[in-house]
Amino acid sequence: MGAVTTSLDEQARSIFDDLGYTVSRTGTELRAERDWRVVTVSVLDSQDPIPDGGELRCFVTRTGEATHLSRRLDRRDVSYDWAVIGVTEDGTYEVVRYPGDTAVPADTNT
Repeated sequence: MGAVTTSLDEQARSIFDDLGYTVSRTGTELRAERDWRVVTVSVLDSQDPIPDGGELRCFVTRTGEATHLSRRLDRRDVSYDWAVIGVTEDGTYEVVRYPGDTAVPADTNT
């Protein structure tokens, strides 16, 4: 049996579903809602443009690009709170919680 590759978009949705968020699509992004919190979830690679606005944002990318993306966000000094999730081919992920934070492996079953 060959390996099954899941798109980053599907993995982002699954991660937030597993965390108890209600996830919906808004154009090219996802909207993840739980209690009072609404997070805009964007799937990006290291060269995609970084959005200018928002309040709470999470960027999902491949693990190898997560550190580069978080450095780009830090250099841009964006006005919103953000996190970067780096997803591996096997579905596990690492979370960079805020600028200057290091990636912490998450305990996942995805």
